[in-house]
Amino acid sequence: MDRRSIIRSAGIAGVLAAGVAPAVHAQAAIRWRLASSFPKSLDTIYGAAEVFAQQVKAMSGGKFEISVHAAGELMPAFGVVDGVQQGTVEAAHTAPYYFFGKNECFALGCAIPFGLNSRQMTAWMYEGNGLKLMREFYAKYNMLNFPGGNTGAQMGGWYRKEIKTLADVKGLKMRIGGFAGKVLERLGGVPQNLPAGEIYTALEKGTIDAAEWVGPYDDLKLGFNKVAPNYYYPGWWEGGPQLDFFINQKAFDALSPENKAIVENAAAHAHTVMQARYDARNPAALKQLVANGTKLRAFSNAVMGEAFKQSMALYSEIGTKNPDWKKIYADYSKFRAEQNLWFRFTEATFDRFMQQQKLG
Repeated sequence: MDRRSIIRSAGIAGVLAAGVAPAVHAQAAIRWRLASSFPKSLDTIYGAAEVFAQQVKAMSGGKFEISVHAAGELMPAFGVVDGVQQGTVEAAHTAPYYFFGKNECFALGCAIPFGLNSRQMTAWMYEGNGLKLMREFYAKYNMLNFPGGNTGAQMGGWYRKEIKTLADVKGLKMRIGGFAGKVLERLGGVPQNLPAGEIYTALEKGTIDAAEWVGPYDDLKLGFNKVAPNYYYPGWWEGGPQLDFFINQKAFDALSPENKAIVENAAAHAHTVMQARYDARNPAALKQLVANGTKLRAFSNAVMGEAFKQSMALYSEIGTKNPDWKKIYADYSKFRAEQNLWFRFTEATFDRFMQQQKLG
């Protein structure tokens, strides 16, 4: 009896009993490309995209692979949203506030001056209305977002000269990320939006007077301490900036439910890993910077207070012109108020006490 006769007469049970394997259609392999806004040298922030891709491949048994491309390989650092929107790439990993020029609401998905800290941002996204509201907004750009990491509160940047008073901010040419530049302008400064790979040269040549990136671990790698001695804190414009994985909506919709779940969970894993790396690596890097002559300086209350005042005024003004902002910021600001009331009695009080103790 030939193989076809066995199948016709015995059915599937007979086929299995006879040890004859039925023909099956293997699931087609999925290959995506992800464009990062960051250089490979920054293993913390660029590395989050690699963690994401590794998890997608592992959870899919190698059937779903994502190649990760550093800034400039497929498109410029600030071109990745256009790339995802147009379907040139299926995914991007970036800081949403880079794109506030398209719409100020991009900043709300990342960080705004005197905004949420990292834990509060994650809470707003996953348990508040953050994801819902931001996805409604990002749908206009044919994409959706998944939280893709957080740096935690950042440092306030590197300065050639000391910033003692508000007068020292006047005319200051500073590389500053995203939305914070609007506040710097109101203080009399001149914001410059440069990708990571261009900051050192601009600071070294004096094209800019100051620059901020993230914090000690990345800043040491980028060498800013070699060209500007004064390292200020805190980065009041980035209390908890969230990175995002932007996914082209059509590409995501084409995935099976299983692969959609894989993308969601791989992103959540990368989200956790990125901040863990920063928190673990920043302390030693800060010690090394200080040992090499870096001068740590705190922003004065006068500078902080005026920056806060100008930030709140700016948000009110935007709300009168941008209905998307008005809707999202209303929810964001309410959540921020409730979170800070809670943290006042718990995290902040505990942290203040611990920081006053002599620890081994």
